[in-house]
Amino acid sequence: MGIWKLRLSMAGTLALIFGLSTLVLAVLLSFAGIFDFVTLGVIVVAINIAQWLFSPFIVDAFYKVRALPESENPKLHQTVNELSQKSGINKPKLMISQIPLPNAFAYGSPLTGNRVAVTQGLLGSLNEGEVEAVVGHELGHLKHRDVQTMMVVSFLPALFYYIGFSLMWSGNSRNSRSQSGNSALFGIAFMAFSWILNIFILYLSRLREYYADRHSVTVVENGAQKLSAGLARIVHTTRHTKTQKQNQNLKAFKALLIADPDRAAADSAALTTEASSQNLVNEILSKEPTLADKIVEALSTHPNIINRLRAIQELN
Repeated sequence: MGIWKLRLSMAGTLALIFGLSTLVLAVLLSFAGIFDFVTLGVIVVAINIAQWLFSPFIVDAFYKVRALPESENPKLHQTVNELSQKSGINKPKLMISQIPLPNAFAYGSPLTGNRVAVTQGLLGSLNEGEVEAVVGHELGHLKHRDVQTMMVVSFLPALFYYIGFSLMWSGNSRNSRSQSGNSALFGIAFMAFSWILNIFILYLSRLREYYADRHSVTVVENGAQKLSAGLARIVHTTRHTKTQKQNQNLKAFKALLIADPDRAAADSAALTTEASSQNLVNEILSKEPTLADKIVEALSTHPNIINRLRAIQELN
């Protein structure tokens, strides 16, 4: 996907999300008392802003994250520093997640500043070049302000869901059967719209993963090969290391991760057990996404691994 096509797709998706949301809110406010729903909207927005501000502390607790001192891994600190300079951003705080699953994520808020975390599993499974490419991807998320962007758009489905829930609840409390029926109908419609809005937000999330991949390729020497190999190795290794409990924890913030751990089993189902990273890449690229893959991708935060690696190869 070309850079301008990618940017236009992201801009168009954002415009569609906000345009649809504004239209539906306008319709809603024309049929209902403004004060109650404005109050509800303010509450939902406040909850989501609070979640954004304090979520880094929750992420740290879920993923057993701690600061990584420079003395503990000076090479990785040097890599982050050099790539941050190439990216034109300040060096984020480097963290390590003490879980065996290979992954990485960028996160932060005004309370904590920007952070990039790598897992112990990532450092143990990938070579230095692959880790470098993964870090380049995460720095791309920070450069593109993906944390802030996704926070803004993600509160919209919650807003419409709670409006719909409120309509259904208020409808049940009214004496008039016709009023109750109308409110319930509107409530179901708004809850359904929140689901539709989520589909567009998932698409935006996948576009931003492609964009961060592109950034890694531009700032890392031989970035396409290193990132492809790193992603293939992450998918392959995750399948053999994750546990049910870890998987449940990862689900809470999996949109932050460089690869979706829930897709690892399917993405690597037919891969050779002891293949090199490059052989894993070749095996993945030799496949074609099935109809089931395409449906699952439409409901996922991350692109299908086949499509993703092909997009990276095109950057060569």
